[in-house]
Amino acid sequence: MKVYRFVLAVFLLFFSLVPSLVLAEGFGPFPVRNFHPIQQLALNMPGDRAAVLKQGVLDVRLELAETATVFRDESPQAGTTMKFETLRSGAFLRYGATERWELSVEIPVLYRSRGFMDGPIEAVERMTTGVSPARKALGPGYVFDISRGGRTIATGREGVVGLGDSTIMSKYQLLLETTSMPALSIRTAIKLPTGDEGQFFGSGSPDFGFGLAAEKGFAGRWVVYGNLNGVVPTGRIAGLALHPTISGILAIEYLWSENLSITAQFDYYSTPFRGVGTRVLDKGVTESVAGFSYRLTSRLLWQAYAVENLDFITGSAADFTLSTLLTCRIQS
Repeated sequence: MKVYRFVLAVFLLFFSLVPSLVLAEGFGPFPVRNFHPIQQLALNMPGDRAAVLKQGVLDVRLELAETATVFRDESPQAGTTMKFETLRSGAFLRYGATERWELSVEIPVLYRSRGFMDGPIEAVERMTTGVSPARKALGPGYVFDISRGGRTIATGREGVVGLGDSTIMSKYQLLLETTSMPALSIRTAIKLPTGDEGQFFGSGSPDFGFGLAAEKGFAGRWVVYGNLNGVVPTGRIAGLALHPTISGILAIEYLWSENLSITAQFDYYSTPFRGVGTRVLDKGVTESVAGFSYRLTSRLLWQAYAVENLDFITGSAADFTLSTLLTCRIQS
């Protein structure tokens, strides 16, 4: 009991000593997406805030996201055996076209390998829930194989680098935030088939998305964000038909100071596949996210976050993602 009382006292002391912020602006939710190696080939609209950039302002964002994937699922219809890591590096340009309208483009590059997170993840699993059966069965090697009806329909080589599908997005702010009302924006997106379809870095077809973004500050130091998106994919992936998807995020940001914040998020993504016969493709994804945002200078923002799969839907989420971002703001 003494330990719990001490922790509670430190917690209360911390919040009492930190000065309040008046009308402080948050940094927004993290730009997460569904990092599932196959489901992400359909359009994913990254997490975003409702507020738009001021007219004439340009944001240049560089992002690195390392995702560990481990799946082992067999059924009479289909089988999925995957164990590798994907490094997703992206350049994201965002421009304030008018006072309420923002345009952006994202160009990603993907690299698939055995990665470096296997050892740390296994060590954490040993200390908590135990090593996952799939990780234990597949060992330290590289595997990428999806089969259906006894025939391999998807595989990718180790050590391959390739361009992913690019995305053009638009955001228009419908409502400005007031003391009683949240900010609200409408978002649209189109995915361009610039990725290598043969290595499963792209779908080979365009996709179309639309959504809403909302945000509201409260109690001086807190900001809540929400996104709801719908996507209409076209074409096929690995010969499999694609279906419309929905996704949503809910994030809460605590503003430690004007330069530092801590954010926690919950994400949901439905799957674009139906009736394949493996839960890796047929089920959606639920994940939790935690990280921080730190303003290095007036024009340079550093962010880092981790994504952990949840058990609300089992057997379909990527195992773990670690990401870091650097955003440079250029004002005319």
